[in-house]
Amino acid sequence: MSNGHHRIVVLGAGYTGMLSAIRLAHRTRRTGVRITLVNPSSGFVERLRMHQIATGQQLADHRIPDLLAGTGVTFVQGTVTAIDPDARQVTVDGAEILEYDTLVYALGSSTDTSKVPGADTHAFALNSRAMAARFAARIAEVAESGGTVAVCGGGLTGIEAATEIAESHPGLRVTLITMNEPGGMMGPRARAYLYRTLKRLRITLETGARINKVLPGAVELADGRHIRADACLWTTGVKVPPLAADSKIATDDRGLILVDDTLRSVSHPNVHAVGDAAAVRLPWGQIHGTCQSGLPTAQHTADTIARLVRGKAAKPFRFGYFHQPVSLGRRDGVIQFTNADDSPRRMYLTGWSALTYKELVSSSPILTYRLSKHFNSTSIITKGGRATRRKRNQARRTSKS
Repeated sequence: MSNGHHRIVVLGAGYTGMLSAIRLAHRTRRTGVRITLVNPSSGFVERLRMHQIATGQQLADHRIPDLLAGTGVTFVQGTVTAIDPDARQVTVDGAEILEYDTLVYALGSSTDTSKVPGADTHAFALNSRAMAARFAARIAEVAESGGTVAVCGGGLTGIEAATEIAESHPGLRVTLITMNEPGGMMGPRARAYLYRTLKRLRITLETGARINKVLPGAVELADGRHIRADACLWTTGVKVPPLAADSKIATDDRGLILVDDTLRSVSHPNVHAVGDAAAVRLPWGQIHGTCQSGLPTAQHTADTIARLVRGKAAKPFRFGYFHQPVSLGRRDGVIQFTNADDSPRRMYLTGWSALTYKELVSSSPILTYRLSKHFNSTSIITKGGRATRRKRNQARRTSKS
């Protein structure tokens, strides 16, 4: 500590880092804690809306200093270039040294374009507002000549991007290329609705297709076929920065920080990892990187650090999935409600009600930040319920036998 103050440094001002910093400021406001938030840019990126930016839509420009106003959190604009977890120091832009007593690691993931030849040079990705804006400019050019756009990856990002593009530019020919079935995580009725929407928007599906390489004007499949692409959007595969592994913080084979059941690093307990930077395993399995699970990890971590600062014990993290919200352009959507392990339930929403629901979900982080300055609001819809407790109790019985 410095001058009796507990120093907390939060790395990354995405969805999870921002909530961690703001909630921490509120929870520790009378304890003399000093919080510093580090991020490369001063603009807050709404990752849930990147597919809208990719079609040229103008969205609100949220600035990080504005979101932090009134919290007392110090904002440092810069890129973290090194972490020394033993000396408890962070290096920013290769020069500035920030010392900490507690570190919150919230440097999330990005789309990985390195696995398939040509994807990094001939495809766009939605890793930043600037990248999304460049793609929007490109498809506007392609639309003037009635060209083709290929969206690679049939996950939720690929689905939302393909439908947004097809709706915004009806003259474009859009092809969704995916190895797995789009909407495979949905129940049969919600998935059937998704397929009807793709057909209505005249999106061509290439399922079971493994991509061999991306060319300047086409996508080459493993079977030798070439799918014409005047513009290509890459949405499949994720990677995390190597910073944690390079800093000798224990990680898994993907570079995610290994954490205990309180989300503290197993190798350096004063390092807390949140969102898709952490390998979080619960009784029903490992969570995957979404805002739905990320915000609860941030909330839990802020509460945990506040408890530790006051000399109290940390509590284990509990979480269960609740829904899979998917927008299908600006006038349609599908919401699949889920069990705690993200498997589909029977209940789902479509059409206007689903679109309204999705908009509430996409808007909720900014509202959560504003409320968290004054209240202990929650972003956890469910902790898993009885099914999670049964599995946890079963695991305990198994360990005793």
